[in-house]
Order: sequence, then structure tokens, then C-alpha cells
Amino acid sequence: MTPWYIYIIENKLGQFYTGICTDIERRFAEHQSNGPKCAKALKGKGPLTLKLSGKVENHSEALKLEIWIKKLSKANKIKLVNNSFYDAPIKNMLLQKENNNAK
Repeated sequence: MTPWYIYIIENKLGQFYTGICTDIERRFAEHQSNGPKCAKALKGKGPLTLKLSGKVENHSEALKLEIWIKKLSKANKIKLVNNSFYDAPIKNMLLQKENNNAK
């Protein structure tokens, strides 16, 4: 089974872009190239910085996490990429997922 990854990229304007892929190095290179496979939201807004990436169980989980991250406020995304899990909502989400898996 192919692993999936979730990632957050920051552009020169300080905006965050969240996406999913199966090869993080390839996908980040595509975004940086400004070529046809670069996301429209990132074109011409380099330099880009990969702020966060993580391996996810499968495509379905990656999609769910991507949607969840995209719904976060900018302040919570900043907490997420700075590993401030104490105050970030992802801590609660991860704890909830662990509790559901334990049942």
C-alpha cells in the first residue's frame, strides 16, 4: 500500500497551502518549479517553504486531515506548524482518534 503524506507550504506572502501526495519531495519540487503541476495558489509566490509534512495511513485519512487543516484559522495553523500542540486543536483531534481506536 502506497503511503500518503499531508503537507503545509508557506509562500513569500506568509500564506499557507495545504495538500496531500504520495511523494513529498516530488510534489514540493513541482510546486517550486511553477510548472504545469504547480498549484495555482502558489504560482509566482516563491520562495516556498515546506513548514510541515507527515505520513498518513491511507488516502482517505489524508483527505480528511487535509479538509480539517484547511478549516483551521490562520492562528491555529501557525500553532500547528510551530509544533505548539498544547494550544492547537490537532491535539484534541489526535486524542479523540486514539480514544475511538481503543474502543
